[in-house]
Amino acid sequence: MLINKHRELEVYKLAFAAALEIFELSGTFPKEEKYSLTDQIRRSSRSVCANIAEAFRKRKYEKHFISKLTDSEAEAAETQTWIEFAFVHNYISEDVFLKLDDQFEHIISMLVRMQNSSKSWAL
Repeated sequence: MLINKHRELEVYKLAFAAALEIFELSGTFPKEEKYSLTDQIRRSSRSVCANIAEAFRKRKYEKHFISKLTDSEAEAAETQTWIEFAFVHNYISEDVFLKLDDQFEHIISMLVRMQNSSKSWAL
């Protein structure tokens, strides 16, 4: 299947859905977390998607493509850390933590596979 837009990428769709879920969940965090955990988790989860979009548009330059994918991978791992903090502070249940953590593990594995096959993505 020929992919013409970053929104057609399965990894983008999964990351976008996870970011939307995190946005909703983080709205329930305590007010004292507004400028720390809430902002951080929203920012990092959204950045996963943004970096995927940038990577897709930089396919002409393999090193830039890989760089943006590694940025996305790092943001996904950062999001996992914030999810863990939310769980430890009892802002989310263990089930929610495990589900989101697993989603981001899957996203990370997809990003790594894209990096490892970067030549096939090049324009």
